[in-house]
Amino acid sequence: MTPATWPIAALLVGYPVWWALGLGGLSVIVLAVPMAVILWRRRPIRAPRGFGLWLLLIAGYLISGCMLGATPPGTYGELAAGRVLGYLVRLALYLATLITVLYLGNLTHRELPQLALVRMLGVLFIATVAGGLLGIAAPGLSFTSPVELLLPGWLSEHPFVHNLIHPTAAQTQHVLGHAAPRPEAPFEWANAWGGNISILMIWFAVGWWVYGGAARRVAAAALIALAAVPIVHSLNRALWLALGVSALYMALRSGRRCVPLLGAAAVAALLVLSPLGTVVAQRLESPHSNGIRVFTATATVAAAAHSPLIGYGNTRNAYGNHRTITTGKTQWCRECAHPPLGSDGQLWLLLITQGFAGAALYVAFFVGAIRRHWSDRTPIGQAGVLVMILTLFYMFVYDGLVTALIMYLISFALLWRNQDSPPISGPYRPRHRSPRPIGWRGA
Repeated sequence: MTPATWPIAALLVGYPVWWALGLGGLSVIVLAVPMAVILWRRRPIRAPRGFGLWLLLIAGYLISGCMLGATPPGTYGELAAGRVLGYLVRLALYLATLITVLYLGNLTHRELPQLALVRMLGVLFIATVAGGLLGIAAPGLSFTSPVELLLPGWLSEHPFVHNLIHPTAAQTQHVLGHAAPRPEAPFEWANAWGGNISILMIWFAVGWWVYGGAARRVAAAALIALAAVPIVHSLNRALWLALGVSALYMALRSGRRCVPLLGAAAVAALLVLSPLGTVVAQRLESPHSNGIRVFTATATVAAAAHSPLIGYGNTRNAYGNHRTITTGKTQWCRECAHPPLGSDGQLWLLLITQGFAGAALYVAFFVGAIRRHWSDRTPIGQAGVLVMILTLFYMFVYDGLVTALIMYLISFALLWRNQDSPPISGPYRPRHRSPRPIGWRGA
């Protein structure tokens, strides 16, 4: 590891430590500071094509701050410290991920080879599998982090902040009609665990299987098979569907089309013949969250229509939910609680925080990445495009913030860097070089 790569290694390889300290996804904000200093000293700064869209997205978010005190129709709540805090945390995360992409793109391949970065993501995949197994074995495990001890009570007890700084192994929910743990460690929510493991699995397969020797391939096969256990117990239908999309994508784009399909068939057989299949069947028969998602999505679109260009800066609470016009959970109606508008997917978050304009910029950024890199037939190119596709899929069901957006944009940086990457040594031998780099330089 060269001196310039330590912030990336600290972020990815050291992520479980950040999680235990209570920083987790917020660690990218901490590490963005040394990244920015190093980046500034290495001027001129290279940026990828299409990055102006991300700058516009951040500029729009800054403007949306003027709407924090507004209350759109159908919602309630006054401007308070919690709303401002949420806005500032998201702004810091947007800026930190921007710095991370630029930092990765301006490191040379001698300083940080592509395969080294891919394998750092693979190490985080291993930690995610371990965290998932921990969530199944000890679902009640949680502890007060050092960061939580240092913060004042009014701040550490805020729901949004508490989820970020209080490490827990699993979320216990009544998805199947009874209490069932959903793996969460080392991320902030169960859905974040589900989305992140599907992205990290892609890079783990590239680093350990495609470019791995015999020993790495055996380990990769065993770890991916082991990951099936927490993946099933996550009860996460979007994750399961995303894995199917990934297998189909690789079957259509790879030269060995039968391999991903045979792998998917083997996993399907494992589920049918093992007790895990029962869990899957029970989850598919219990679509309890569908009504909640439809309600929040509809209410979000209706609220965003009153501020279509800049949104409202942060989430809002809606009156009632899909079951009742009353607001809040009671002893006789545990389902009457409603999630904030914008909490059921990155698309809905963008609509309520930045309006239709912000959502359009986000979509255009990732669609543009797919279009520009579709012709890259290298394993990293194909994997990066797949992640961009999953990013657009997940925006309907998962929030991008906190950790998911880090994974998405590091994957984008891998795609960008791949344009001028030298051939990678390993079992895979690229048949042709990638196109010449396309980008611009500026301060």
